[in-house]
Amino acid sequence: MVDFKAIETFMWVVTLGSFRGAAQKLNTTQPAISQRIAQLEHEVGVRLLQRDRRMVLPTPSGRQMMVYAEKLIGLRSEMLAAVGDRSAMRGVLRLGVAETIVHTWLSQLVKSVNRAYPNLSLEIEVDITSNLRTRLLAQEIELAFLLGPIAAPTVSNRVLCDYPVGFLASPSLGLGQRRLTVHDLAKFPMITFPRKTPPYELVRSLFNRPDLPPMRLHASASIATVVHMAIEGLGIAVIPTAIVENEMADGRLQLLSTNLQMPQLTFAASWLTSPDTVAVERVAELAANLAQGSAVIDAPLQARH
Repeated sequence: MVDFKAIETFMWVVTLGSFRGAAQKLNTTQPAISQRIAQLEHEVGVRLLQRDRRMVLPTPSGRQMMVYAEKLIGLRSEMLAAVGDRSAMRGVLRLGVAETIVHTWLSQLVKSVNRAYPNLSLEIEVDITSNLRTRLLAQEIELAFLLGPIAAPTVSNRVLCDYPVGFLASPSLGLGQRRLTVHDLAKFPMITFPRKTPPYELVRSLFNRPDLPPMRLHASASIATVVHMAIEGLGIAVIPTAIVENEMADGRLQLLSTNLQMPQLTFAASWLTSPDTVAVERVAELAANLAQGSAVIDAPLQARH
């Protein structure tokens, strides 16, 4: 009788293109992966995989086997979603997060996950979007909240929210009384996200002009540092206003009126497409409800349909 674990192993070897990738995904060793594949090939009586120098590829029989393997894994996920309870969702989900999310609703998401799926743990890593995208495609994380969506055939996306970007400054700079032009703003240092991020590149393009004073652009991967520098009057922060609602409410920062149109930042949940993504999709749905300001319902998905 064909072992279900061997079928799952075969699917991940083909999906990831290597025994090593499948071993990391399934939290086991490469010898164990090889043994399961050998067992499966013995059971079905045909060779399912062929290896070249760089990756493992399915044989014609393997491609046919893959169709049924994906159906079986998908049906298992549907079954667990239909009849399982919250405690059935267990294990560790590796989550990569852009720092804007950390400073808005991430803590609420962790509380929601703890209530809805008490046996599911989150490993959270904070990074810039370009690094999160690379890590997702390399299977180092399973779900990413980043500037997106990611345009790749192997990636599924769900748009989470749009955040307006503003120019924010300490009242000590005396800039809140009038509408400011780019020439007015260029007299001050700009403070924003690090290099290789869309906000940094946009600010750089706006102020790196021959008709403006030499650009002074401070960049930091720490949003807390950016906010602190702005509060201290060291420059004008160019960040999503949602990050500093408290600082604006208590008067430590003020949103400047300018004639510049800054595009909103669109954040998305992204994950690699596969038949076995129930946990990822449920956490993405909780995140979407939070990000869009909806009430988070703690019941599993099937209870809400």
